[in-house]
Amino acid sequence: MRVYLDNNATTIVDPHVFQEMEPFFVQKYGNPNSLHSFASETHQPLKDAMERIYAGINAPREDSVVVTSCATESNNWVLKSIYFQYILTGRKNHIIVSEVEHPSVMATAKFIESQGCRVTYLPINHEGLIDAQSVRDNITDKTALVSVMMANNETGGIFPVQEIGEICKEYNVPFHTDAVQAVGKIPVNVQSFNVDYLTFSAHKFHGPKGVGGLYIKKGRELIPLLHGGSQMGGLRSGTLNVAGIVGMGKAMEQAIDALDYEMIDVRAMRDNFEDELLKIEDTFVVTPRDKRTPNTILISFRGIEGEAMLWDLNCAGIAASTGSACASEDLESNPVMEAIGADADLAHTAIRFSLSRYTTQEELDYTLEVVKKAVKRLREISSSYAYTPNR
Repeated sequence: MRVYLDNNATTIVDPHVFQEMEPFFVQKYGNPNSLHSFASETHQPLKDAMERIYAGINAPREDSVVVTSCATESNNWVLKSIYFQYILTGRKNHIIVSEVEHPSVMATAKFIESQGCRVTYLPINHEGLIDAQSVRDNITDKTALVSVMMANNETGGIFPVQEIGEICKEYNVPFHTDAVQAVGKIPVNVQSFNVDYLTFSAHKFHGPKGVGGLYIKKGRELIPLLHGGSQMGGLRSGTLNVAGIVGMGKAMEQAIDALDYEMIDVRAMRDNFEDELLKIEDTFVVTPRDKRTPNTILISFRGIEGEAMLWDLNCAGIAASTGSACASEDLESNPVMEAIGADADLAHTAIRFSLSRYTTQEELDYTLEVVKKAVKRLREISSSYAYTPNR
C-alpha cells in the first residue's frame, strides 16, 4: 500500500480541477492579452476563476487579488516592497515577524535585515503559538509591517490573526498573513481578519503547482516585484498562466465546498489516529488539537531520529515529513521544537503527518501498524533511548 500523509507539503490535484484545466493546454491556449479569437476565448474562464477566488476568501471587489507563481513570490513581494517603500527611504526602520514563519518570509526578513532594517522575531509559547499581545508590545511608530502566518506549516497551530489585525489597524501598521496552510482547512475571511495582505497557494488545497495569489486591501499599495508588462492591473508582469488560474479557481471552489468535511470528518480521523499514536510510550504532540488545523499532527518519538523514522515509513510506502518541505535537505533539528524549548534529543525526533480529504481510515490503520514496528525497531538500536532521563 502507498499512503500519502504529507499534504502540508503539497496535495493531489482534485480530478475535477484537472478536468477543468485540461482544455487550456492544447485547445484554448491563446495569450489573454492578444487581440484575436484565440485570446478572447480565455477571457470568460479567467473571469469565472477570479470570481471563485474572491469568493473563497470573501474579498470585496474593490480590493485586489493578484495571481502569482507561488506563495513564496507573494511573500517576497510584500516584504521587499515594504523595504523599498519605507525602509530604504528612511520613513520607517522596523518590521515584526514570528520566529516560526515559512522560510520564504524568514529568509526575506533576514535579507532586508542585512540591508539595515530592524527585525523583531516574535517567540512562540510552549503550545507553539503566538500571543497577540506580543505584537502590541513590539509595535513602534517606526514599524512598517507585521507579518504573522495564519497557520503553522509544521504544527498546524492557528495563530490569532484576527486579534493581530485589530492591533495593527489600531496603530495603522500594515498587516500581512501567510494563509497558505489555512485556505481549504479553516474558514478564511479577509474582511473579518483585518488583513492588508494575504498569501495563498493553489497546490496546498488540491490545485496545481506553480500558481498562487496575493490579496491586497484597497489603499495598501505595493511596488511590483516583476516589471515589464501590464498584466494583473500593472501589479505583476508576465503572461497569465491561464490553465493554472482556472485550476486555482476551481480548486478554491472545491475547497470551500468541502470545508465542513475537512473540519469534521478529517478532524475526526486525525484525532483518532493521534490517540493511537500517543499510546506509544514516550511520545509528544505539539499544540492542542482545538488550536490546530484539522489535518495536522507534529509528533515526537523520544529516542528516534526523525530521518530514521522517515526511512522506515518510506520503505513501507508511506509519505510523511520532518517539517517544512522547503527545508527537507537540512538535517538540523525541527525549528518549532527548538522554539518551544524542547530538549536536544526531542527536537530531532519530530514527524509531521498531514491528512487531506482524500485520506482514508484504511491508510491510517496501515500507517499506525508501520509506525509501531518502526518505533520498536529503532528504539532497540538507539544509542540514547535507554539512557534518556526521567523514563
